[in-house]
Order: sequence, then C-alpha cells, then structure tokens
Amino acid sequence: MAKRSVGILLFERFELLDVFGPAEMFGVLENDFAVEMLGASTGWVASNQGPRVAIDRALADAAPEILLVPGGQGTRELAHDPAMQEELRRLADSAEWVVSVCTGAGLLAAAGLLDGRRATSNKRAFEWVRSVGPKVDWVPTARWVEDGKFITSGGVAAGIDMSLALIARLTSHEIAEQVAFGTEYDWHQNADWDPFGEALERREASGRLSNSS
Repeated sequence: MAKRSVGILLFERFELLDVFGPAEMFGVLENDFAVEMLGASTGWVASNQGPRVAIDRALADAAPEILLVPGGQGTRELAHDPAMQEELRRLADSAEWVVSVCTGAGLLAAAGLLDGRRATSNKRAFEWVRSVGPKVDWVPTARWVEDGKFITSGGVAAGIDMSLALIARLTSHEIAEQVAFGTEYDWHQNADWDPFGEALERREASGRLSNSS
C-alpha cells in the first residue's frame, strides 16, 4: 500500500510539541506515512520556543492526505489572514483527514471548516477559539474529538494521543501500541480522558490561570 502523505502546517511562533509529537508518531512508521512540513512559502520559521524549522513545501504546491494544523501564539494573527483561510479550505477539501492540535483548531474554525461540527482545543484558549469559531460546537472536556474527517485535540501533548488514535485507525491498534511503546510514551486511548479540564477549573477558581498558546 502506498504511503499516506502527512503535511504539517508551520508558521511563525508555532508550538514545538504540537508539531514534533505527532511528527514522531507518524514518522516512526516510515513505510506507512511520509511526513513533510508545509508553509506559506519555503524557508525557515521560528517556533514559539525559539528553534527554527525548515519548510519542505509551499502550501500552493501541497495536497496532503493528512493535514495537521498545530497551535501556538502565531495562530492569533494567522486566523485573520484571508490567504491562509483560503489555502486551508482548499487543502481540507482534498485531504482524507484534517487534524489539529491545541489552538490549531482556531485556524480551522476561522476558515469555516468546523462550522456545525464538534471540536475541542486547548482548555485555556476556549475564549479565543469561540471568538473565531462561533458556529462550532466546542467541547470543553475531551482529549480529542472526531467529527467526520476532522479530528481536533486539546493542548500540546494531546496531539500525540490523537495521532496514535488515527494511526490505529489507518493501520491497526497493535501497530499504534507498538509505536507508543517504542517511543516510551504512555498513550491515553480514551478520547474523553481529560484531567486537565478539572485542573483548569481549580486553577481558574484560584486565580492562577496563565496565558495559553
């Protein structure tokens, strides 16, 4: 069977683990998936944490079967970029799966791709994602949410759990477990497992909530 292409969107101030957690999971299975970094143009972009990453292919030349949109502080500005919204709609139309991590769901929502769908995001960013996606049925308590070919996951590390779940669907559960074991990752397989929802409520109550990516 031919490899499925996995295109990961990069932009200035993306979140490192949003990208490289899933990239590691898919990349382990080099016979099943081909991972490449996408961006508005080729070149280098800086992550929210500082390290810069090279873009393999410009969005205009891309048509991945799996489109992955990460979060990061850069989503706030990019959500209001008409050119990016148009590219996301085009890529999503042809993709087999469209997945997001953290506030990447905000970019999909701003493009209208999640209208009428259930979705989730970083629990500390719900006020923002709701503002750019008022027609989305946001699910505040979930590790990840599936609705058709769209899968949205919560904050940062949740993208790894979501990626393994998609790998299990596209290959087998046993293979996904092997990937998790090989990377020494404790895979949380329940999409409704969300201890951070309760933790968020406690933090909000104590007034110690910090800004999210």
